[in-house]
Amino acid sequence: MPDVELETAVPARSWESLTRRAIDLTAAALALVVLAVPMILIALTIRWSSVGPALFQQQRVGFGGQVFTMYKFRTMRTGVGDEMLRQLIAAELRGEDTSVEGSYKINADPRVTGIGAVLRRTSLDELPQLINVLLGDMSLVGPRPCLEWEARMFPAEFKPRFTVRPGLTGLWQISGRSAMGTLEMLHLDLTYVRQRRLAGDLAILARTVPSMLRDSTAR
Repeated sequence: MPDVELETAVPARSWESLTRRAIDLTAAALALVVLAVPMILIALTIRWSSVGPALFQQQRVGFGGQVFTMYKFRTMRTGVGDEMLRQLIAAELRGEDTSVEGSYKINADPRVTGIGAVLRRTSLDELPQLINVLLGDMSLVGPRPCLEWEARMFPAEFKPRFTVRPGLTGLWQISGRSAMGTLEMLHLDLTYVRQRRLAGDLAILARTVPSMLRDSTAR
C-alpha cells in the first residue's frame, strides 16, 4: 500500500459531492443495463478467442491511497508479467521519450490478444469499471486508477491525485490518452484535482466519446 499524505487542494463542497455521487450511481446503473447484451457478447468473444477468464481483476490504488479490486475485460494472455510496463513507466518518470509512432504505450505488446487490441483501441475493455463506480471505488471522472507499484514510483509532488476517487474517464483521456507520457498524465491529474468542479466533470464526460473516436494513437 503506497505511503500517501493527503491534503485536498480544492475543499469538497457537500452539495457537489452528493450530486456527483448521485450522477455516478444513476449513470453507471443505466449504462450497465443498456450495455448488458454488448458486454455479454464481448465476454463470450474473449472466452472463445483465448484461454482464460473474460473478466480481469487487478488491485489498484484509489481514494486516500486505499487499494481496491478493479474490473476490466481481459485483453492479455494469461500468465504474463509486467516487467516491460515497469521499465516503460520508470523511463518516462526519468523524463525519457519512449514514444513510438506518436504513442507512449508499449509498441506491439506481445502480451495483448487479438480481440484485446481491439478492446483497448476502443476502450471497451474499461466497461466493467462501471461496477467499480457503483461500488464507490471509482467515480465517472477522476485520475486514472494506478497500480500499487506505480503509486510507489510516483514523485511526492503528485500525491494530491489520491485525494479524489479515480475515474472511468478524465483529463488524460480527453487530452490525448496514449499520445501522452506518464509525467504529462500526472500533471493533468494535479490540474484536475486543483480545479475540480462538477461542471468540469460534466464537460469531461461530454468530451470523452468524441475524444476516443478521434484518438488514432490508442493501443
